[in-house]
Order: sequence, then C-alpha cells, then structure tokens
Amino acid sequence: MARPSFTILGIPIDSVGLGDGGPRGTERSPAAVRASELGRLGWEDAGDLDVRITDDRRDETTGIVGAAEVVQATTSIRDAVRERMAREERLFLLGGCCSLLPGALAGARDALGPLGLVYVDGHLDLYDGETSPTGEAADMPVAVLLGNGPEAWGRRVAPLPVVQPRSMALLGHRDPDERIELDEVLEDVRRLGLLAVDVEEIRRDGPDGVARAAAAHVAGDGLPLWVHVDLDVLDEAVFPATDYLLPGGLDWAGLVDLLRPLAASPALVGWSVACYNPDKDPDGACGRALVDALEAVFPTD
Repeated sequence: MARPSFTILGIPIDSVGLGDGGPRGTERSPAAVRASELGRLGWEDAGDLDVRITDDRRDETTGIVGAAEVVQATTSIRDAVRERMAREERLFLLGGCCSLLPGALAGARDALGPLGLVYVDGHLDLYDGETSPTGEAADMPVAVLLGNGPEAWGRRVAPLPVVQPRSMALLGHRDPDERIELDEVLEDVRRLGLLAVDVEEIRRDGPDGVARAAAAHVAGDGLPLWVHVDLDVLDEAVFPATDYLLPGGLDWAGLVDLLRPLAASPALVGWSVACYNPDKDPDGACGRALVDALEAVFPTD
C-alpha cells in the first residue's frame, strides 16, 4: 500500500514574539524538520509561507502578544490553505507554533465546508486574551476555533465557530494549572458535545481505541477530518525540544499508536504538527525522532 500523499507547507511562526533578528525558536522548525530527512516521506514540498510574529508586546485591547502580526498571519494561512484545498490538495502544515491552527481550519472550512478536528496536545489551549497567563497566541487556538477567543482574532476566521464543539476532540492534555483554571470552560464546551480525553484516560483505555473513538466522534457524520499534533503531548524526557515541558506525557510509541488510526481514516484531509523548538535540539535527535514517527504513522507495505 502506498503512503498517503500530502503537500508540505511550512508555517514558521512563534507566538512568543522573538524580535526582528534571524529565525529562532519554533520559527526554525520547518527548516530543521526538512533537514532531518522529511523528504523520506515522498511528499511534495511547497516551501514556507512568509509569516512571522516578531512583536513581543502584549496588546492591551486583545490581550495577545504581537496581536497585529497574529491576525495578519492568520489571514495569510487561511488564504493559502483555502486556495490549495480548493484544488483538492491534502495538506501537511509544518509549524511553527499551534497559533497556526485557526487560520488553517478556517481555510479548510472555506474550501470544504464543515469539518472535524482531533487536537492532540498536552494543553487544552482554551484561554482567551484576558485569562491567558502569558498572552501568547499559542494559549488560545482552541478557544478561537470555538468562538471564545479574542474578538479581533475571531473576526479573521469568521463565521464562528470554525469547528462545532460536537465535531472536536481534545486528546492528551495534562497541564495541572489548566485543570484548575479552565475546568468550568472545559465543562461548558463538553456540554455542547466536545470530546476531551486526558493522558491518563489514553493510557487506561489504550491509544488505538481512544483514537478510533475520537475519529468516529468528530467525523461520524461524514465530515472531513483535520488532525493537529502539538509535540508537548510527549513527556519532557522523551521530547525536550519544546517550550512547554511537562512530565507525565506520552512516549513515541504511544503517540504513534494514537495517530495511526487517524492517519488511516479516509476522511483525513489535513494534518499539522507544531511546537518543536530546534534551539533546544542541538544534535538534531528530536527532529530525527519526529520524522521517524511520521514514517511509522504513515507506513508503506
């Protein structure tokens, strides 16, 4: 069986706001993953979008660090994804940080209509501009998709919600602060149909079974499926090359087992990976492990 084909598109953004110098942090991720022999997957590479978030100031109105650049990048990502998916391309977005997702899902929705999202992340990302402890856009992408984020960002992906709660699954969260601060927010969207499975439940029920249940939940009505992976879902000892280190995460085998059923779904139209920081991977071992995992998720017979 041939490996499914995707078009690679790099999104070199880091929502910390890194200033006007050369690429740093997750901005370097697309280039570093390519240098880790991403070409082994045999996918067409469309290069990188011309997007950056350099402003490290937190905007008083929106509560977002680098707000103007975040919303401009969102528009660029939305336009690029819409144009490519309207040509029936299947996309692999290589972040960057997870603030790429609202633009990506808005563009996919523009081209294909309503779709489902499986969001694999060590965090819930349900903060808004007021509640986020950092103001980083990476705290907020799920809130924006659900229509609960900062208004200025939401306008760039309207109509809202981009993804209905009943068509979304959040898998792998384990941040202890979020469990306290976002408990009521999470329960509100759960009542609207969102599926949330934390890392302990994944271990208890098995990653393969959780993935199949998530795919059935979000794409059971025949919706196209998008899968997003934030690499901080991995344990900090397994993948130290991320900016949001947490113990208790998945290992590579568990992540591959979680992703394989999603990758095999005939509904899958798009895929994104984010939050690899090559500055924390001086020997490139984490980048190579990521490419090895992608090969395992999309095997060939």
